[in-house]
Amino acid sequence: MSFDSKGFLNAVSEKPGVYQMYDAEGRLLYVGKAKNLKNRLTSYFSNTGLNSKTMALVTRIFNIDVTITSSETEALLLENNLIKKNKPPYNILLKDDKSYPYIFLSKHNFPLLCYSRGKKNKNGVYFGPFPSSGAVRESLGFLQKVFRLRNCDDSYFNNRSRPCLQHQIGRCSAPCVDLITKDQYAKDLEHAKMFLQGKNPSLIAELQVDMEEAAIDMAFEEAATIRDQIQYLRKVQESQVIEAGTGNVDVVAIVQDQKIWAVQVLSIRHGQMQGSRTYYPRYSMDESYGEALQAFISQYYLVMGREIPDEIIISHEIGDQSIVQSALGEHRSKKVKLVHSVRAERQKWLQMSLNNAEDAVRVKIRDKHHMAGLYDDLMQVLALDLVPNRMECFDISHSHGEATVASCVVFNRDGPLKADYRKFNIEGVEPGDDYGAMDQALTRRFKKITDDKIPDLLLIDGGKGQVGVARKVLAEMKLTQRVKLLGVSKGVTRKAGMEVLLYEGGEFTLDIASPALHLIQQIRDESHRFAITGHRARRAKARGRSVLEDIEGIGPKRRRELLRFFGDVGEIKSANVDEIAKVSGISRQLAQEIYDSLHS
Repeated sequence: MSFDSKGFLNAVSEKPGVYQMYDAEGRLLYVGKAKNLKNRLTSYFSNTGLNSKTMALVTRIFNIDVTITSSETEALLLENNLIKKNKPPYNILLKDDKSYPYIFLSKHNFPLLCYSRGKKNKNGVYFGPFPSSGAVRESLGFLQKVFRLRNCDDSYFNNRSRPCLQHQIGRCSAPCVDLITKDQYAKDLEHAKMFLQGKNPSLIAELQVDMEEAAIDMAFEEAATIRDQIQYLRKVQESQVIEAGTGNVDVVAIVQDQKIWAVQVLSIRHGQMQGSRTYYPRYSMDESYGEALQAFISQYYLVMGREIPDEIIISHEIGDQSIVQSALGEHRSKKVKLVHSVRAERQKWLQMSLNNAEDAVRVKIRDKHHMAGLYDDLMQVLALDLVPNRMECFDISHSHGEATVASCVVFNRDGPLKADYRKFNIEGVEPGDDYGAMDQALTRRFKKITDDKIPDLLLIDGGKGQVGVARKVLAEMKLTQRVKLLGVSKGVTRKAGMEVLLYEGGEFTLDIASPALHLIQQIRDESHRFAITGHRARRAKARGRSVLEDIEGIGPKRRRELLRFFGDVGEIKSANVDEIAKVSGISRQLAQEIYDSLHS
């Protein structure tokens, strides 16, 4: 039964709103917004002017749901919320990657200045966000070199008896062993905060006064140190192309070539360029530059929740600029300026972003062509009918059976598909039983897998035993006919390039220069890296866990009191029940339970 477009269009409203298109199986295909729903939806069913991708969408439509909104701004916000929630295949999708990094300043007599990412739940002040980890580490390196602030954890700081290597190479003033006073450290810290807030002119002026005062007091070493700080700061100022006062600006430039899109976001905060980041959004409907840029900006700021600056400079004019601007301002609760035509310094920033986006597309195209060559060679080597669209590789990692983790990495024709990577914490298997671990990981992976996630080629990092386990699991899941199985054994020499491949019941090796072997090695190495990362994290978590956490009735407060009283778990184990009962909040009955638990 085809969709009755005429009947539907006769009844649809001419008000602004959002429409959702579904296929015959009830799957959401596309979400769109419109100033006039009737006019916009009518355009989909026109006999002329539709591109091939839009026509492919229309042929799959079985039902359309319409939601009327009070304004175009409200429609834009609703559209982006629905895209974020449902990820329709025909919408522009921007991967929501890791959170932005920050510089964190702790609350302490001698505060710690360090890199931070994730939830901002520590007691202190956060500076940022920065567009990339590199931008944060560069700023931290500069601050440590100029102001010599500590970057060690409090536990390390509290237990130092002599200066560490950071002090010896001139990157820390060693407050841990009292080589700097609290007041002097606080002054250096204030100067670092001024730098992070973009107050370089005021900071340099203040340092010049300090240098002159030190020279008058004949503290020539101190004056020389301040002179060096001023020189470093001036060099940073000279390298900054930005002269934007205290303004916050993002420059967003978009480029497309050979169906690959790249969006470059250049961030300027407090008048300082904080770096840039390139995104590669997936577009599905032959969008124009304006449409693609509008969709990116809406998702980037409204869906991904990135910080909205005072001004956004864009490389191409977008159709609903006033609506997008209004939505951003409403989301931020403060006016936002969205501009396309710029001059002078702002034109330089925009050109810089465009140049970077063009370079990013060129690199992506080169990598894509290279990857296509590797896949073609693999298809020939394995005598496959088609180039594999999806490949998965499994590996097992543990330390003498401890904290066993299995990894699953996924590659498609463009390379790693990191959103589909999985780690499996292996439980209930004998320590060191790699076969049992592989069985559990594969079973868990394929037990509830959907058709679109089934790999064409399954790689197993291991020999005949692991491959045999994989073959058994595929048979149990009735996937033997759909999934080709390839084992990658290190061989007798265990050297790269000498791998033995197990395929279709036989064994063979490939020439060390074989493109197919290079692709297999890349996937295998990525699986190995991912497994080791998961194993180390699990092992560190297990070893960092206090045995006190397993005792019923001992929460964070009582653990803290016990450790404060005794110093460490070893001393608690050495104590008798009477000594444990002396701790605040610990009754004699609870002390007995603690003693029994620690000595069971």
